[in-house]
Amino acid sequence: MIIVDTSVWIEFFKNNLTVSAALRQEIELFHVLAIECVFSELLQGVRHRSEAEIITKYWELLPKIEERGLWIQAGLLSSKNHWGSKGIGLIDACLITAARNSKSQVWSLDKKLNAVLKPLERFLP
Repeated sequence: MIIVDTSVWIEFFKNNLTVSAALRQEIELFHVLAIECVFSELLQGVRHRSEAEIITKYWELLPKIEERGLWIQAGLLSSKNHWGSKGIGLIDACLITAARNSKSQVWSLDKKLNAVLKPLERFLP
């Protein structure tokens, strides 16, 4: 399974051909898990009601990550690994923690996030 970072979703919605085709395929294969913090970031940046409706529709249709206790685990993992000093924010720590808990991979275009992921935790289309 794949947890898709905000950076990838943004390119998907901008219709970046490489990202759009690959993500669309993974969605159709039911390989994508939604996580609330990413969709919150996406909704924060909407400019029109129609954008919010599209994002919300994806949120409603995709399977979700189990998030009970996730933020606490992410904070502890971030502190233990000193991710804050490496430019890894709490949302990124949450994605990593969720991926490890669910034995999923993270698909991100963020170089700092990719740098702290273990090789098998990174999704490369």
